[in-house]
Amino acid sequence: MPKNSRQRQGIRTKMVLGLGLTLTSLLLVLACGSPRTVRDETTVEFWTMQLQPTFNDYFGDLIEAFEADHPELEVRWIDVPWSAMKARILTSVSARTAPDLVNLNPGFSALLAGRGAWLNLDESISEEVRSQYLENIWDASRFEGQSFGIPWYLTTRITIYNEALLAEAGIEEAPQTYEALATVAQQVREETGKYAFFVTLAANDSGEVLESLVQMGVQLLNDDGTAAFNSPEGVAAFNYWRRLYQEGWLPREVLTQGHQRAIELYQAGELALVATGPQFFQTISNNAPDIAAVSRAAPQITGETGKISVAVMNVLIPRDTVNPEGAIAFALFLTNPDNQLAFSQAANTLPSTRETLNHPYFQELGPNAKPVDQARIMSAEQLERAEVLIPPQSNVNDLQEILYDNLQAVLLGQKSVEVALADAEQDWNAIASSLNAP
Repeated sequence: MPKNSRQRQGIRTKMVLGLGLTLTSLLLVLACGSPRTVRDETTVEFWTMQLQPTFNDYFGDLIEAFEADHPELEVRWIDVPWSAMKARILTSVSARTAPDLVNLNPGFSALLAGRGAWLNLDESISEEVRSQYLENIWDASRFEGQSFGIPWYLTTRITIYNEALLAEAGIEEAPQTYEALATVAQQVREETGKYAFFVTLAANDSGEVLESLVQMGVQLLNDDGTAAFNSPEGVAAFNYWRRLYQEGWLPREVLTQGHQRAIELYQAGELALVATGPQFFQTISNNAPDIAAVSRAAPQITGETGKISVAVMNVLIPRDTVNPEGAIAFALFLTNPDNQLAFSQAANTLPSTRETLNHPYFQELGPNAKPVDQARIMSAEQLERAEVLIPPQSNVNDLQEILYDNLQAVLLGQKSVEVALADAEQDWNAIASSLNAP
């Protein structure tokens, strides 16, 4: 795969997988310290995740333009591999050597928001400025009533499907609901011997199944943080996945393999559809041109709630920065409508500002539109009702692990749905109780 494709696919990968840590790991890392580095109020140190070297030109021009408008400031850009970011930022926050601005996702950011690591942006950014961003996206970076992050780039999943394989199974259009997906899964398996789709239940991988519960109407947690998923809706959702697996309509590998396996199977022509971002069209074209030729885009599959999932990358300002004004100025410049448009065009992502989303690039198809262009328009349309389905909260990775482990036990016939949900409720409430303990 060409480097550009790997880098762009990496954007989607890090957003899908997230950067969760357990509470124990968090405390261990925070216990580590290092000498405080000396900074002055003329420097803005900015950390991103795995954007070099693909976007060197973009950031070079961006920083040059910002420094021209702010001659009293110098931006120092540092790019960190996404796999190393969680350890580096936790250590730097603990040692009070954090950058002035850092690029993270809301789920991981919330782990530190609960410990007061971030600047409260409600006290620093006016409502007028905040209103430039999509409200549902801005709210994704709120924790206990306070804004801790400024939204940057976004992705919403779409369905990329193999038109030829669906036709072989006698299916005329891609499913858009989980109910329709079950029918398609059965028909593809029985008519072609292949599988309709792959969704991972590996606990440390994609949160797609966790999000599917919400889309099916499951309330995951109560207001006090205790389990709410042991409900009639929870039973129905667990039974949905149990049926698909036990009927043989899902590959057995879903218990152990991650989302990357879905990508591999789709490119090999063994899978009828895959949930991913629009940028995946370029990857298919590079790796499997024959499959790309029969690939089309459809909206994200959802449940009876109609909810659409969005992945958010934001920028945050550590509370201990010596240059909060400079950090805010650069963050707002980075995420202003013009610069968001430029980055979206370079990275094939979506913007978080209303003005950018209304640009013809996200609204109109040209005469020579390609499937990736159609996917971009479709993805942008979904933003009107998209939301972060798993709100920022501490230990969300533990919640996913508990639910996935118990759902796996159901699929393997080791537990009934009712027992699995009761066990998951007990396990999660034990964690919630320890978090709420004085």
